[in-house]
Amino acid sequence: MRAVVQRVDGASVVVDGETVGEIVGEGLCVLVGVTHDDTPEKAGLLARKLWSVRILEGEKSCSDNGAPLLVISQFTLYGDARKGRRPTWNAAAPGPVAEPLVDEVVAQLRALGATVATGRFGADMRVSLTNHGPFTIVVDV
Repeated sequence: MRAVVQRVDGASVVVDGETVGEIVGEGLCVLVGVTHDDTPEKAGLLARKLWSVRILEGEKSCSDNGAPLLVISQFTLYGDARKGRRPTWNAAAPGPVAEPLVDEVVAQLRALGATVATGRFGADMRVSLTNHGPFTIVVDV
């Protein structure tokens, strides 16, 4: 699994003009990609990392502050543009494999006590955020 994690001062995701997920104030906006060999165990590992990574203001984590997370599935994190002009998506897991694993990341975060908003799997989403820093990291598990 791969996640692009941004420290934000608020973020939202809109589908068909409707806000389907939003966090207000300091938190993390997390784009999650799934590849073919990912497992529920990796989803749990990613959730624990997201909950405890110390990238918020003052080197705090979401678990320290109770800061919210906005988790959005994004298969394009496994895009490959090394050849030609068109990326390939061969490394991205198909929806029936990826969706339950993204859901598992969210469920594991909530089990840890996190407040989690989400996008809508497979939808054409509009993501808005204010990146604080800017601060962005990539987490692979």
